[in-house]
Parts: sequence; C-alpha cells; structure tokens
Amino acid sequence: MSELLRQQTWRMIDHTTLGPSFDAKQSFAFDDALCESVGNGQSHPIVRLWVHHQTVVLGIQDTKLPYIEKGLAYLHEHGWRTIVRNSGGLAVVLDEGVLNVSLIFPDTKKGIDIDRGYEAMATLIARMLPEARVQAGEVVGSYCPGSFDLSIDGKKFAGISQRRIRGGVAVQVYICANGSGATRAEFIRQFYERALAGEQTKFTYPTVVPHTMASLSELLGKEMTVSALVIRLYEALQALGSRLEPSSLTPEEWERYNVYFQRMIDRNETMLPK
Repeated sequence: MSELLRQQTWRMIDHTTLGPSFDAKQSFAFDDALCESVGNGQSHPIVRLWVHHQTVVLGIQDTKLPYIEKGLAYLHEHGWRTIVRNSGGLAVVLDEGVLNVSLIFPDTKKGIDIDRGYEAMATLIARMLPEARVQAGEVVGSYCPGSFDLSIDGKKFAGISQRRIRGGVAVQVYICANGSGATRAEFIRQFYERALAGEQTKFTYPTVVPHTMASLSELLGKEMTVSALVIRLYEALQALGSRLEPSSLTPEEWERYNVYFQRMIDRNETMLPK
C-alpha cells in the first residue's frame, strides 16, 4: 500500500458536472494552481475529479508531427476539440464516459520520485475495482503507451501522467468508464495516420491497434458510470482512514488559476497551427 494514499485529510474538488463548455485547458490550469497551493503548505493534499466532452488532449511531441494540420483537421471534422497539455504523454481521448482524477501531494524533503506517484495512483484504482485484476505495465498498441498503463485481461482502460510545479506533484489518470475503447482508439489511429502520412520521424509515435483499448463497462461486463467510479473512489479513500473534505478554490487559488489559465491559452496558441 502506497503511504501517499494514507493522508489524514483530502480536499475533494469535484469538477465532473461542469458540462460541455468546460475547457480542458482549464483543468491543467486548475491543477497547476492547486499544486502551488499544496506545495507551499497552504492546502491539504487534494483529489480533483474532472470530466471533459469530445476533447483530444495532445502531448508536446504530437505538435511536432510532420503533418499535424491534417491530423487536427480530421479530429475537428468529427467534432473533437484539441488542446496541448503541460504534463507528459501523447494524445488521449476525453469524453463524458471518461473520469479524470488528479492526486495532488506536496513534494516532501525526501522527494516523491516519479514511480512512487504512479504506484500510488495505480494502487488507488486497483482498490476501486476489487472485482478485477488490474495490472500496471505498457500495453503495446494503445494510445499514449507507458509503463504505468492500467489494464484488465491485457486491454488498457486507464493511463497515468504527472506534473510537478512549485513544490507540488499532480498525478493524473484518465479512466474509461463506459463507451467503446476501440472507437476512441480508432480516432487516435486515424489522427496519427494523417499526421504522419508514412513519413519517418526521429520520435517514435505509437502504432495504435484499437482492440488493445476497452472501457470498464466492456471489461467487467456491466455498466460502469463516471458517478459510480466517483463513489468507489470516495469509499476507497475512506477505507484507508482518510477524512474527505468537499472543497472549492480559495480566492488566492483563483488568482493563481487565472495566471495559469492564461499560460495554457498562450501555450496552445503558440504550439498548435492556426
């Protein structure tokens, strides 16, 4: 059991019901502002829950694809919004069937190494899904592959990334609750097919094989909703003895959020083709 999960108190910030107008750039600004707040000791560790609609979140390397304009055009034609995030990884799909969770810790004097952050999140997800054997390890053929892909029976349903800023660590996960994992993966496969157009690049982009991805509803054989996952998360943290305090941003955090949101806007205007 990761000791990072055994916090005496968690601030719980729920952004799962803000709707289609909630821009994913806002989420990464929220996490940066909250990282700063936790890092400087002004806040307990935080759990933030969030959902975005019809959005493909790109990594920095994705912006260097040789025909990025063609890849973006395909996504936009099919109703997907696109942003570039400020944490690691490559393209992922977010929609109303995908729950995102951020665990935000202070980076202690001993330091939270990268694997400890990943392991804490993987442990939490496994405790949320006791009926399944959740495995951590790269799923070849998935989008945004990494050593802490989370899978059941070899099919990926979640991926983890991290962001560190001003003494805080945000460990972020997307969890595909319902819908078709293969359909989501097909959109990313088509994106890369158009944005690469067969050209060789120094960076190796994933060859996406749609059937390597699935949602929890598909994997567990029963309907899993975002709200059901939220309840499971609350129960898992409470079972570890933590006190959960519903919360919103303080006035100081809102000020910092505005700064970070503007940075996300500027970053996306710079990195994405007009």
